[in-house]
Amino acid sequence: MFLAPSLIGLLVFIVYPIIASLWLAFQDWNMLSAPKFIGLANFQELLQDQDFWRALRYTLTFVVLYVPSVFVIGLGLALLLNQKVRGMIIVRTSTFLPVVASWVVVSLIWKWIFNPSYGLINYGLALLGIQGPDWLFQPQTALYAMVITSIWKDVGYIALLYLGGLQSISETYYEAAQIDGAGRWRSFRSITLPLLSPTMFFVAITLLINYFQLFEQVWLMPMTDSAADRQLRVIVTEVVRNAFSYNRMGYASALSWVLFILIFIITFVQFRLQKRWVYYESQ
Repeated sequence: MFLAPSLIGLLVFIVYPIIASLWLAFQDWNMLSAPKFIGLANFQELLQDQDFWRALRYTLTFVVLYVPSVFVIGLGLALLLNQKVRGMIIVRTSTFLPVVASWVVVSLIWKWIFNPSYGLINYGLALLGIQGPDWLFQPQTALYAMVITSIWKDVGYIALLYLGGLQSISETYYEAAQIDGAGRWRSFRSITLPLLSPTMFFVAITLLINYFQLFEQVWLMPMTDSAADRQLRVIVTEVVRNAFSYNRMGYASALSWVLFILIFIITFVQFRLQKRWVYYESQ
């Protein structure tokens, strides 16, 4: 009885839409007339849709640029935040502030920073004698700008996860290593990384799942009516455009399920490979 409200919400707002989207993936529905069953036609069209392949390419490019960068930078920041020095609590708090900021606010700030005429990035490059690009006007440079912005926003959260993992490692391991004559690098390689690997695995899984569903940056940051705004699309923006701009709910549902299958395969492979590099103390 007490679980019923939550279960009803789960069924109505999560389970039913999932089932409905799978059903719609095999329909032609413009939200004005009744759905018409067309079988696999949406998926066949998707395989020949150049916009889909371009969106997939941009999505994969973003993931390849973003995930390793924030993975490594977050670990380095966590090692810094783990130092026992005075005032570190202030540093920890300040690094987490971008995480709680809205993407609308973050995009406005970084659109100003990346402005080619008066932005701080191009101003700094000009001081070095380098002419900065039109960051948010061209697809390739806009993609790099969004990667930089995403790292700035998310690295505090990733560092916090790593910090929790670091502080769960017992000091006795390091003391034993020190007695045996191991230096900092050997201790880091032989103790810290293996015992931190479960946290690293969790970070890798969540980053890949979240950023294959990349949306806010691409929707908000490129300059309106620029080449970046017209050409830089990812899978989720294609879903939104087809569903709510073109009223192609069936095709949008098919896109969503292709994205789900892609994420499922990547996550499954990661879980299969974790046995080779993830170390649990109970082992």
